[in-house]
This record gives sequence, C-alpha cells and structure tokens, in this order.
Amino acid sequence: MTVRLDGALIRLEGEGRVEDAEALLALLQAPGGMRHVSLDGSGRLHTAVVQVLLVLRPPVSGTPSDEFAARWLGPLLGAAPPV
Repeated sequence: MTVRLDGALIRLEGEGRVEDAEALLALLQAPGGMRHVSLDGSGRLHTAVVQVLLVLRPPVSGTPSDEFAARWLGPLLGAAPPV
C-alpha cells in the first residue's frame, strides 16, 4: 500500500500492509489538524491500519476495492461517499 499525502487528504492506495500503519499514524498526528482519509484505491487493509483509523477516527470517505473491506470496514470507519 501507498500512504500518500495529497494536500490535506491522505490517500490509501493498494493493499494495506502492517508497515503502512506507522506512516498513516505519523501523517494523522502531524501538526496542522486532523486530515481526511480516502479509501478510494485501497484494497485489503491490514488490521494495524484499521486500528489506527479506529483509534484516531479521522474523517474517512471512499470505497475500498476489496469486497470485505467495502462491506464491513468502510461503514465501521464511518466512510462517507467521496465528495
């Protein structure tokens, strides 16, 4: 997975690996306020990535391409339709 900062938006792209949780955490805790996270372009999400999102509760939008993540994790994380 790539955790990419695009302005104030954090884009999660591809398969989420355990190593990506640390990069995501760093971006969410960086100065400047809570950033929005986009799940568009993401696939399966490692539980470590999901845990970071559950603990910090950033605004989340988009739909992962992985069917399980889209059906169960998107709603759990409060994903809203893309703007």
